[in-house]
Amino acid sequence: MPTKKFSIRARFISFKFAFRGLGLLFREEHNSWIYLVFIAALIPAGIIFHLTAAEWMLITLCIGIVISAEIFNTIIERISDKIAPDYDPVIGKIKDLGAAAVLVLAIATAVVGLIIFLPKVL
Repeated sequence: MPTKKFSIRARFISFKFAFRGLGLLFREEHNSWIYLVFIAALIPAGIIFHLTAAEWMLITLCIGIVISAEIFNTIIERISDKIAPDYDPVIGKIKDLGAAAVLVLAIATAVVGLIIFLPKVL
Protein backbone atom coordinates (compact mmCIF):
# COMPACT_ATOMS: atom_id res chain seq x y z
CA MET A 1 0.00 0.00 0.00
CA PRO A 2 1.56 3.32 -1.04
CA THR A 3 2.05 5.92 1.66
CA LYS A 4 1.27 9.56 1.15
CA LYS A 5 4.19 11.92 1.28
CA PHE A 6 3.98 14.47 4.08
CA SER A 7 3.50 17.95 2.71
CA ILE A 8 3.37 21.14 4.74
CA ARG A 9 1.56 22.78 1.84
CA ALA A 10 -1.14 20.10 1.99
CA ARG A 11 -1.55 20.74 5.76
CA PHE A 12 -2.02 24.46 5.14
CA ILE A 13 -4.58 23.74 2.44
CA SER A 14 -6.54 21.52 4.83
CA PHE A 15 -6.58 24.36 7.37
CA LYS A 16 -7.86 26.67 4.64
CA PHE A 17 -10.86 24.37 4.13
CA ALA A 18 -11.48 24.18 7.88
CA PHE A 19 -11.45 27.97 8.23
CA ARG A 20 -13.74 28.22 5.21
CA GLY A 21 -16.14 25.90 7.06
CA LEU A 22 -16.05 28.16 10.12
CA GLY A 23 -16.75 31.12 7.88
CA LEU A 24 -19.76 29.31 6.41
CA LEU A 25 -21.05 28.54 9.89
CA PHE A 26 -20.85 32.13 11.11
CA ARG A 27 -22.11 33.63 7.84
CA GLU A 28 -25.03 31.30 7.19
CA GLU A 29 -26.20 29.94 10.53
CA HIS A 30 -27.98 32.57 12.58
CA ASN A 31 -27.72 30.61 15.83
CA SER A 32 -23.95 30.82 15.59
CA TRP A 33 -24.21 34.59 15.89
CA ILE A 34 -25.65 34.10 19.38
CA TYR A 35 -22.54 32.12 20.31
CA LEU A 36 -20.30 34.89 18.99
CA VAL A 37 -22.13 37.41 21.21
CA PHE A 38 -21.62 35.18 24.26
CA ILE A 39 -17.96 34.62 23.38
CA ALA A 40 -17.48 38.37 22.95
CA ALA A 41 -18.97 38.89 26.43
CA LEU A 42 -17.16 35.97 28.10
CA ILE A 43 -13.64 37.00 27.16
CA PRO A 44 -13.73 40.49 28.74
CA ALA A 45 -15.69 39.11 31.73
CA GLY A 46 -13.01 36.46 32.23
CA ILE A 47 -10.32 39.12 32.17
CA ILE A 48 -12.25 41.42 34.55
CA PHE A 49 -12.92 38.60 37.05
CA HIS A 50 -9.38 37.18 36.77
CA LEU A 51 -10.33 33.63 35.82
CA THR A 52 -7.86 30.96 36.81
CA ALA A 53 -6.16 28.81 34.19
CA ALA A 54 -8.53 25.94 35.02
CA GLU A 55 -11.57 28.21 34.61
CA TRP A 56 -10.27 29.45 31.24
CA MET A 57 -9.77 25.85 30.15
CA LEU A 58 -13.35 24.96 31.09
CA ILE A 59 -14.77 28.00 29.32
CA THR A 60 -12.66 27.30 26.24
CA LEU A 61 -13.71 23.64 26.14
CA CYS A 62 -17.37 24.57 26.56
CA ILE A 63 -17.18 27.09 23.73
CA GLY A 64 -15.45 24.59 21.47
CA ILE A 65 -17.91 21.82 22.26
CA VAL A 66 -21.00 23.97 21.65
CA ILE A 67 -19.65 25.36 18.38
CA SER A 68 -18.66 21.86 17.25
CA ALA A 69 -22.13 20.59 18.11
CA GLU A 70 -23.63 23.41 16.06
CA ILE A 71 -21.40 22.44 13.15
CA PHE A 72 -22.49 18.79 13.39
CA ASN A 73 -26.13 19.86 13.63
CA THR A 74 -25.71 22.02 10.54
CA ILE A 75 -24.20 19.02 8.73
CA ILE A 76 -27.17 16.87 9.75
CA GLU A 77 -29.62 19.52 8.56
CA ARG A 78 -27.93 20.07 5.20
CA ILE A 79 -27.54 16.36 4.43
CA SER A 80 -31.16 15.80 5.47
CA ASP A 81 -32.37 18.61 3.21
CA LYS A 82 -30.37 17.15 0.32
CA ILE A 83 -31.71 13.63 0.87
CA ALA A 84 -35.33 14.67 1.44
CA PRO A 85 -36.09 18.15 0.07
CA ASP A 86 -39.81 17.64 0.84
CA TYR A 87 -41.07 17.19 4.38
CA ASP A 88 -40.33 13.77 5.81
CA PRO A 89 -41.38 12.98 9.40
CA VAL A 90 -38.34 10.76 10.04
CA ILE A 91 -35.97 13.46 8.76
CA GLY A 92 -37.85 15.96 10.92
CA LYS A 93 -37.19 13.83 14.01
CA ILE A 94 -33.51 13.49 13.08
CA LYS A 95 -33.20 17.27 12.74
CA ASP A 96 -35.02 17.81 16.03
CA LEU A 97 -32.63 15.41 17.78
CA GLY A 98 -29.64 17.26 16.34
CA ALA A 99 -31.05 20.56 17.60
CA ALA A 100 -31.74 18.97 21.00
CA ALA A 101 -28.09 17.88 21.25
CA VAL A 102 -26.95 21.46 20.74
CA LEU A 103 -29.51 22.70 23.28
CA VAL A 104 -28.35 20.22 25.93
CA LEU A 105 -24.73 21.29 25.44
CA ALA A 106 -25.66 24.98 25.48
CA ILE A 107 -27.55 24.52 28.77
CA ALA A 108 -24.65 22.57 30.29
CA THR A 109 -22.28 25.33 29.16
CA ALA A 110 -24.52 27.98 30.72
CA VAL A 111 -24.45 26.04 34.01
CA VAL A 112 -20.64 25.88 33.87
CA GLY A 113 -20.60 29.64 33.22
CA LEU A 114 -22.87 30.26 36.19
CA ILE A 115 -20.74 28.06 38.45
CA ILE A 116 -17.64 30.01 37.43
CA PHE A 117 -18.98 33.56 37.26
CA LEU A 118 -21.79 33.73 39.84
CA PRO A 119 -19.54 33.52 42.91
CA LYS A 120 -17.25 36.17 41.40
CA VAL A 121 -20.18 38.51 40.71
CA LEU A 122 -21.67 38.02 44.18
